[in-house]
Amino acid sequence: MAREGKAKVLSESEFKRLLIVAKAGKMSTRNIALIYCSFGLGLRAKEIASLTIEDIADSNYQLLDEVCLKRAMTKGEKQRYAYLVNKKVRDALQAHLNDLAGVDKKKPFFQTQRKSRFTPNTMQKWFKALFNKAGVVGASSHSGRRTFITRLIEQGVDIKAVSRLAGHSNIVTTAIYVEDNPDRLRRLANLAIL
Repeated sequence: MAREGKAKVLSESEFKRLLIVAKAGKMSTRNIALIYCSFGLGLRAKEIASLTIEDIADSNYQLLDEVCLKRAMTKGEKQRYAYLVNKKVRDALQAHLNDLAGVDKKKPFFQTQRKSRFTPNTMQKWFKALFNKAGVVGASSHSGRRTFITRLIEQGVDIKAVSRLAGHSNIVTTAIYVEDNPDRLRRLANLAIL
């Protein structure tokens, strides 16, 4: 359950349901890539909306290994890198990139159905509509980012590294993102016995 005022952290089954709904809709390749930018890279709606083809691809329209999120793209104008190393993320982004081969590389990586750039606001609305269609209650465009951060922490990644990936200047901010998962807390409590 999400804390009051916080975006929901999705379960694995909710995430799978989200992918099913995204695949069934128009522009499914783009939709899947959008989901993986949020849940697989932890990007904010503004950051996703700001991406251009040249941010993501080389001259042959092949996916780069890392994306430089420039200061103007990020909250607090903190430059950081997103690493395109996860196979599912790479496959989703490359599939969308293949659809864009030959398009001017200065163009947005993600475009609306009308071929215009997403604004951060329209990106947030797009995610909200997708969550509603998938029946995921309490989720917002920030749910992917919270899920990304929470899952990394739950898998034992040190909070300082997660903080760097998230672009937080203080690990206290990162800690606030982590959902208190009762199942995880039970497992951890079990480890306390000598």
